[in-house]
Amino acid sequence: MKLHTKINLYTSVMFILLLVLVNSAIYFSFNRLMLNHELERTGAEALKTVEGMNKANTEINIRDLLKAYVPVNGMVKIVETNGKSDITITDPNQKHLIERPTSYYGKEIKKIIQYKKLPHTFISIPIITRDGRIANLQMTESLEGTAHILSILRIVLITITMIATIPVLLSSRILSNFISRPILTMIQTMAEIRKSGKYNRISLPKKSNDELSIMGETFNAMIDQLEINYERQEQFVMSASHELKTPLTIIESYASLLKRRGLQQPDLFYESVEAIHSEAIRMRELTQQLLLLAKHEEKWNIVAQMVNLEEVAADTIQSFGTAFGREIVLKVRARITVYTDKERLKQIIYILMENACKYSEAPITIQIDREGDKGLIEILDRGIGIPSSDISKVFDRFYRVDTARTRKTGGFGLGLSLAKEIADAINVQIKLLSEEGKGTTAQIHLHLADSN
Repeated sequence: MKLHTKINLYTSVMFILLLVLVNSAIYFSFNRLMLNHELERTGAEALKTVEGMNKANTEINIRDLLKAYVPVNGMVKIVETNGKSDITITDPNQKHLIERPTSYYGKEIKKIIQYKKLPHTFISIPIITRDGRIANLQMTESLEGTAHILSILRIVLITITMIATIPVLLSSRILSNFISRPILTMIQTMAEIRKSGKYNRISLPKKSNDELSIMGETFNAMIDQLEINYERQEQFVMSASHELKTPLTIIESYASLLKRRGLQQPDLFYESVEAIHSEAIRMRELTQQLLLLAKHEEKWNIVAQMVNLEEVAADTIQSFGTAFGREIVLKVRARITVYTDKERLKQIIYILMENACKYSEAPITIQIDREGDKGLIEILDRGIGIPSSDISKVFDRFYRVDTARTRKTGGFGLGLSLAKEIADAINVQIKLLSEEGKGTTAQIHLHLADSN
C-alpha cells in the first residue's frame, strides 16, 4: 500500500471513528438524561397519588380516586401481596398495559422497562390500604413520545456523521497529497539522478519551518555533499592516475632493461634498481599526500591545545635539519602562545620548510613574531622565487610553476595544497610573498590564545 493511500485511509478512519464516538456520546448522554428525567417525573406523580389517597375522604371510592391520578399514556394499579390486582386504571390509549405481568415488590422500585418495543417508566411504592393491608401502588407510563424524539435525534446524528464524512475524506486526501508530494518529488529526483547521473535538487519555492521543508532542505544538503564527495573522488582518481603514470612508466622501462640486460651489465643493474627504488619512494609519498587530501575536514581529528610557537618551531627544525642536513636559522622576535592543533601545525611548517629547501640552496630562516592580534610564523628562503602571475595558483592541486624544475626536485604539486587543507581545518591562514629570482616568504597567521 502506498504512503499516500495509507495516510488517506488512516486519517479518514481516525476522523470518522472520532466523529462516530462523539455523536454516540452525545446520543447516549441525551438518552440517559431524558429517560432519567421522565423516570423522576413519573416517580413524583406516583408520590403525589399516594399523598392524595392518604388525604382523601374514606367515603370516596378508591377506583374513582385513582382515575383522577392516572397518568396520560399510562396506567396505575393496586397490587396485593399475592401479586394480584383488583384495581387497575389505564389511559384509553394504553389498554395493552393491562396485559403486562403483575408482581409484588417489598420495596420502592424505579426503573425503565421495555414493553412492546417501547420504553416505559415503572414506579412501585409500598402503601397501606384503608383496611390496613400492605400493597403496592404501581404506576407505568409509556415514553413513546420520548422514544420518538430520541429516534429523530439518532437519525439527525447519523445524517450529520454521513455528511461530515465527505469533508473528512476530502481533507484527508488533501492532507495526504500535501505530505506525500515532497516525498514523491524526492523519489522522482532520486530516479532522475540515477538515470541521468546528475545531482539534481528539490525545488523549494516557499520558505517554511515545517518538517517537510526541513526534509527538503536536508535532502538538498545531502545531494550537495554527495556531489562534493563524488567530485573529490573523481578528482582523486584523475589526479592519482595522472601522477602515477610517469613513475610507473619509469619503473616499467627499467624493469624491462633489467629483464633484458641486467645480468650482463652490472652498471645498468645498479642504475635500474636505484631508479626503481627512487620512483617507488616517490609513489609512496604521492599516495600518502593524495590520501590526506581526500579526507574531509571533519576527519582530520583536530585536538586543540595551548601551543608555544617557539617550541614547535625548534622541534620541527631539529627533526627537519637532521633528516635533510640543511642549515635552518630560528629568529624569535616575540614569545607567542596560540590555541591550535600542535601536530597539524608542525605538519604545515614541515611542508613549507620542505618546499623552501627544494628551491633554495641557501640557509632557511624561520621567524616568530606578533602581527596585530595574531601570531606570525614566517619561513624565508633565498631561492628562485615564484612569478607573481602564479602566486594565486600554487595552492591548487598538481599545479607546478615549472614542470621540468618540479620533476627535478621531486615535487608533485601537492604539498602546498595539503598545507592549505590542514590550515583550513585548524583555522589558520597561509600566505605566500615571493619575488622571482630573490626568494619566497611563507607566512602562517594564527589566532593568539588570549583572543579566543
